Amino acid sequence: MIQIKAKQQNVSFEKNVEKLAFVLSAHLYNTLAADKVIEEAAKRSGISVGVIKAAWDAAGEVIRTWATEGHNVPLPGLGSMRFSVRSKSVQNVEDVKTSLITARRVIFTPSKEVKDELQDTKIAITCYDKDGNIVKRVTSADTNDVEDNENENENQNENQGGNSGGSGNSGSSVPTLTISKTGSGSSAVTVGGNAVNSGSQIAAGTEVALSVTPAAGQTPNATLNGSSVSLTESDGTYTGTFQMPDGNATLVINSGSTGGGGVDQN
Repeated sequence: MIQIKAKQQNVSFEKNVEKLAFVLSAHLYNTLAADKVIEEAAKRSGISVGVIKAAWDAAGEVIRTWATEGHNVPLPGLGSMRFSVRSKSVQNVEDVKTSLITARRVIFTPSKEVKDELQDTKIAITCYDKDGNIVKRVTSADTNDVEDNENENENQNENQGGNSGGSGNSGSSVPTLTISKTGSGSSAVTVGGNAVNSGSQIAAGTEVALSVTPAAGQTPNATLNGSSVSLTESDGTYTGTFQMPDGNATLVINSGSTGGGGVDQN
């Protein structure tokens, strides 16, 4: 059973205007330790923990080595993985340089068995109001569709690295969000409750949330492609949202400017 939480939160783009909506995101549990997985595999296979651990370590070393050489490496019972990059495009060969690479990536492609398992797994949704109280529990009746990650990855303006790579991009129109952070405070950028890193590709029109906690006595501000993003303060934390534009965007977050205030986006 996959657990999903639907949390009621403010999705308004206007300062001091509250527009509540239930935003769905996966409920993540603690990351399991490798030793626990090895012990469980030993119980199910009848093979000693030591032998499985040795095989586990050897397989991991081989996968890392071959992946860095550019191979798409099989993961037994799971699928395959490969390394890749996100990059910007240029028209002139003289402009090609390593600074065009915006992020290095790990791409996992699940096997048919994993996809079938996911498709057959039920989804339970727990709804929370803005105060954190449970207001409803439902079992989803979705179509059980599973995304084809391989096709999705090939359509995300990706220049593949290593022996399997190409020299151009795929011509995708999915915009890239570049994030620049300054100041002594902390900040987080999320989509649907999931963290977003600089260089991530986000579909145009997607709502992106911003949360900034500045150092004491300081006030944050943020701009998207040079235009100010409205930030609303509550208990020392400033939050705001914006929609991903049609083209690539640059988000500049200053989490520690003195004076001034959160700047409204008109």
